[in-house]
Order: sequence, then C-alpha cells, then structure tokens
Amino acid sequence: MTNAYFEVPEPYNEPVLDYAPGDPERDALQARIAEMAAEEIEIPLIIGGQEIRTGNTIDVRPPHNHGHRLGVCHQAGEKEVKMAIEAALDARHAWATMPWEHRAAIFLKAADLLAGPWRDTVNAATILGQSKTAHQAEIDSACELIDFWRFNVSYMADLMGDQPFSSPGVWNRLEYRALEGFIFAVTPFNFTAIGGNLPTSPAMVGNVVIWKPSSTAIYSNYYVYRVLQAAGLPDGVINLLPGPSAVMADQILNHSHFAGIHFTGSTRVFNSIWKQVGANMSNYKFYPRLVGETGGKDFIFAHPSAAPLLDELVVGTLRGAFEYQGQKCSAASRMYVPRSIWPQFSEKLVAEVEQIKMGDTADFSNFMGAVIDQKAFNSIKGYIDHARDSDEAEIITGGCCDDSVGYFIEPTVIVTTNPKFKTMQEEIFGPVLTIYVYEDEELEEALTLCDETSPYALTGAIWARDRQAIVMMSDRLRNAAGNFYINDKPTGAVVGQQPFGGARGSGTNDKAGSPINLLRWMSLRAIKETMVPAADWRYPFMG
Repeated sequence: MTNAYFEVPEPYNEPVLDYAPGDPERDALQARIAEMAAEEIEIPLIIGGQEIRTGNTIDVRPPHNHGHRLGVCHQAGEKEVKMAIEAALDARHAWATMPWEHRAAIFLKAADLLAGPWRDTVNAATILGQSKTAHQAEIDSACELIDFWRFNVSYMADLMGDQPFSSPGVWNRLEYRALEGFIFAVTPFNFTAIGGNLPTSPAMVGNVVIWKPSSTAIYSNYYVYRVLQAAGLPDGVINLLPGPSAVMADQILNHSHFAGIHFTGSTRVFNSIWKQVGANMSNYKFYPRLVGETGGKDFIFAHPSAAPLLDELVVGTLRGAFEYQGQKCSAASRMYVPRSIWPQFSEKLVAEVEQIKMGDTADFSNFMGAVIDQKAFNSIKGYIDHARDSDEAEIITGGCCDDSVGYFIEPTVIVTTNPKFKTMQEEIFGPVLTIYVYEDEELEEALTLCDETSPYALTGAIWARDRQAIVMMSDRLRNAAGNFYINDKPTGAVVGQQPFGGARGSGTNDKAGSPINLLRWMSLRAIKETMVPAADWRYPFMG
C-alpha cells in the first residue's frame, strides 16, 4: 500500500554527444559498431516473456551494404497473433492495478539504462540497421527515446494530479484508468525513438500492448525491447510481434477487446485501418482510440526579406531536406523561393549540396547513408526519373541512383515551373527537394499554393527578417503545419519543447512527447463522495 504522495524526478533533455575526433565516446561507439557488424543474431518474437521462433524468417541487412547480413528475424503467423492477444489480456489486470509509481520506475530505469550501458548498443544497431549517421542515431535512438521515457513519466504524474473542485460536504476525485482491452502499436523504420515510444506511452499508464515493429527497423527495436526487459518490464505487458501487417490486421482489428492503435506510417494504411475499425464497431466492447501520425509534404517558404539570411537559409535547407536521406516525417520536400534571391541562393545551395559525402554510416566522415530498402530506392528513383523526363522540371544537382552495393541516392534538387508538379505534391520520403521560384509581387498567390498544394499538414518553415512578414505568413499558413518553424529547418522536434504531430492528411495531431498523447490512453472515472447524505427526499420548495 502506498502511504505517500510521490514526486517524480524533474525531467530534462538528454545531452547530445558529439562523437568528435578524440572523444572517448566516439571510440567506444565505433568499437561497438564493429563488434555488432561482425556477428549474426537471431531475433525471435517475444510473447508473454517467451521467445518464439517460428522458422519463417527474413534477413536483416544494412541498407548501405545489402550483401552483408546482421541476422535473421522470425515472423509471426496467425497462431502467434492469437497468442500475443491472449498474453496481453492475461497480463492486463496485474499491470493496470500496479501502483503507478512502480510503473513509472520501470521507464525511468529504462531511460537511465539507455543513457548509460545500452547507449552504444542501441545507437550502433540504428547506424547499422537503418543507415543513420552517428549524429542522427544519437539524437534519435538515444536522446529522443530517453526524453520520451523521462518526460512521459512526468506528464503522467502531472495529469493524475489534475483534480476537480469539491463543494462543501462533497469530495470529488478523478481516477485515471487504463483502457480496457489491448493496444496495437505499429511503428515505422525511420525513428528508433518512435519504435520505443509508441508501445511504451500507452503501457506507462497501465495498458497492455502488441508491438508490431517495421521489418526494416527490427534490429534496433529488438535491442530497445531488451532495454525494457532489463528495466524490469513484466512479461506480457508489451509483446514484440514482428511480421507482415496483412497477417495481423484482421485478427487484431476484429477482436472484441481491441482498445486502440498507436500508429506511425502512411496515410493510405491509416485510412484503411480507420475504415476497418468503423466497419467493426458492432464487434467491440468499447470505442477504440485511433492515434496516428501519417504522411507529410513539408515545406520551406522564403520571403524576399530573407536575403540577408542566405547562408543560414542554405544550411537550414540542406539539413532539413537531406539529413537521414530525407526519410524523416518532417523532412523538407518542397520549397518556395522569391525570384529576387533565387540566383544567389541557388548558387550557394548547389555548391554546398555537391560537397555532401554519402556511404557506409560506420564511416563517420559521411553525412548521408542509404535509403532504407529496394522498394524505397525504386520509388524515389521513379520520382527523379519523372522530373528528368519532364519539360516542367530541371535537376540542378544530384539525381544519380546506385543500388549495386547499397541503396544510394544522391541528394537531389529539382526546380519546377509548375507549382503543382508531381514532386511538389506527393510524398517521396527520400533525398529529393523540389523548388518553385515565385515572383516577388506574387507573394500572396505563392502562400496560397503552399497552403493548398499538398493534402498534408505536418511541418513547415518560413524564413524572413521582416517581422510584419513573419506575422502575416504565420497567419496565412496557420493550418498548413502542426509543427511550424521560423528561421529554422522544419525538422528536429525535441520532446518537452516541440510536441510533434500534424493534421489534415498527416494524422490526428495527438502530439507525441506531450501530456495530450498520454491522455489518449487513459479513461477517466469521476468519483463523488458525499459526507452526509440527504435523509429526506423532499425539497424545500415543496413546503
């Protein structure tokens, strides 16, 4: 029994390590990369704490060297999906009724384990398995995931401390319960931190989870799961279930105890999930919570007054478009530049982009690695080929694609005369930036194009020195992005500082890394206790 109010430790953002030459952390990380690259592992399903090997496996290979094998991963079938649902429901009561401070302690411990002895392993797995550079891995698989676990614990405590007013003779209370049933967490390849956050944020507040990681991120996600086990997560609370979505979807989405989905992926897939859930409403015991972060066609919009900021604009554009090969949900994919600054800006941008070095991410001199797999390579190359063949577009730098060793695509800049050109509208998810040059006197029309060309509204950035212009542009683009940046790149949201999510075709905007997201996984019970109940049913007005 708990006989005290507990205050959780004040959360703070995990410091980002530089891994600069001469740093001991650099030597340790490079050594761990070499160790892990030299061994092959076998990744099982983990259901109810038990390792399950189905014999149906896929290879795990680095995108930048697809001839090398890091291991194999077993795939779930219908039998294992059923087992995972049963294991989660079996674990639910004990987990939901565990005192909240003990649930909090597990994730605070996981954060410290990841910040300490597990940091090199999870970062190395992200570098090898997802072709991230040391910096991109550090800000993702270490710092962001650590921040999620620390800040979410604090948010949980703050939410539960939000209690109602009580009138004389009455004590009103709010209880923050877990949802009934189980949560389905579907996580993407591009951020290890998302892989770790989507199953743990519902679990933290008492829910049980089936976690389907992306097959192209399973290497790092498996080690994240091992961190949770080392932190003392009870068996069955989160069940690791790699495998094809088609095998899982019907059983999970049709189950009467399906309580919600925490999803990051494509708009098309999330729409199909929403449709299937709607068709199954008569099967459910409760209304499922649907939380999704989906597509993006993120923009940079430069105002004519940004002329004194050209060097900074070039850096923000280059980093925003090409860090992690443009495979961030928030990556800059389209840009609007005024005619007055275009000649200088384009010259500077091309000069800098042509200095980018890409290759094996174990080589710390590389700024870029490979795109995630053959399917992504083919899709991105298709957009580049379309631009090359069009009389409405010109590739001013990049455009070369080579999948002989790894899935390498040069950072590519396209300039189009058509503001609704295919690569200005459609999500590409690769190192391709398309620029439309607008006439300075047509600023209003260009802002309308920026707002209306894409169905998405995830991130966007504006650049200007004129404060009146910043006010006007911010207002005009109010609904065009859920995360909006002024004189910065449209990437790099930090937990506790910029809660992340967008609306329109980009998702439900439930803001990962904020109390808003945690509240989606809670079901509140209002409790009223009357100290002296009425002893007569008659009201005074009846006298």
